[in-house]
Amino acid sequence: MGFTPPDYAAIKAGILRDVQNQLPDAATGADSDFGVRAGATAAAVEGLYQHQAWIARQVFPDTADTEWLERHAALHGLTRKRATVAQGAATFSGTPGAVIAVGTEAKTLAGLVFVTTAEGTIGAGGSVAVPVQAGAAGTAYNLAAGAGLTLTSAPSGVQGAAVLTSAAIGGTDAESDASLLARVLDVLRNPPAGGNKADWRRWAMNVDGVTAAYVFPLRRGLGTVDVCVTSAGGLPSAEILEAVRAYLDEMRPAAASDFLVLAPELAPVPVTAQARLSGLTLAQAEAAITTALAAYFATLEPGDPAYLSRIETAISGVSGVVDRVVTSPAANVDMGAIQWARLGAVTVELLP
Repeated sequence: MGFTPPDYAAIKAGILRDVQNQLPDAATGADSDFGVRAGATAAAVEGLYQHQAWIARQVFPDTADTEWLERHAALHGLTRKRATVAQGAATFSGTPGAVIAVGTEAKTLAGLVFVTTAEGTIGAGGSVAVPVQAGAAGTAYNLAAGAGLTLTSAPSGVQGAAVLTSAAIGGTDAESDASLLARVLDVLRNPPAGGNKADWRRWAMNVDGVTAAYVFPLRRGLGTVDVCVTSAGGLPSAEILEAVRAYLDEMRPAAASDFLVLAPELAPVPVTAQARLSGLTLAQAEAAITTALAAYFATLEPGDPAYLSRIETAISGVSGVVDRVVTSPAANVDMGAIQWARLGAVTVELLP
């Protein structure tokens, strides 16, 4: 049976009741000596009850405050994952032979700084691609290819504008309490078992920058283990993949040397639909439908098929779409084990 601690009023009333039981003629009004003492004592006792309740919450990881959650995690060898830096590549243009030094800074329109991590020399074609990394950690720096950059101080012979030609990926924020709790509960519910499927997933999830991991035992034959990882809802950087490989090599059973760490293969699914609209222009409808479809595809994990019925439902759920016919895809789009269905080009036409 649960225990409900008394509040301040109930505690004070109980103290005064006990006083009156012992001293029937005692004054117990609000301004009486007994009343003042009872109020002070009740406040202290209520604080003790609240402290006991707080202690009880810290005993269990799913109700513990941040500091105590980290202590629960530490008991199982877990630490909060650190934020990671996005990596990509940018193309610089200018006079052939001009040099882009390591540490050259370029900014996006929003002020996000990227820094070159290798030296590059403008080729005969007037451009060169150079690896870059974000100036700070976090998901804000995960940018699609094509994002424009402006050099903070352009070297001699180099134009002031550059462009991300390889998407900046792998940037993650410091691990949240919810994510850390999920890993603690995973250890409790799936204790270490000498290298089973749950162990491999947990090991991969312990690496900074990994936000989801999928394990495929025997995919390449007996004795093989393949681990597919993602980062912040997208592809992991090469640095994250290498960190996972190194960590798994340290944690794996001695005989489990044939393992592979890889990123999922992106599989764009273009969607073409005809729609009958009410109160929307075609351009507005296409934008809203694209947003709805993107929300659905964001729920898919590597290996999940893209269901035609879910695509139709997403389009039908857009306000202003009265009727619709999806012409592509014509059926469910199945995926291989490490293929990841992503939304491709969206085309919307008016329904005749």
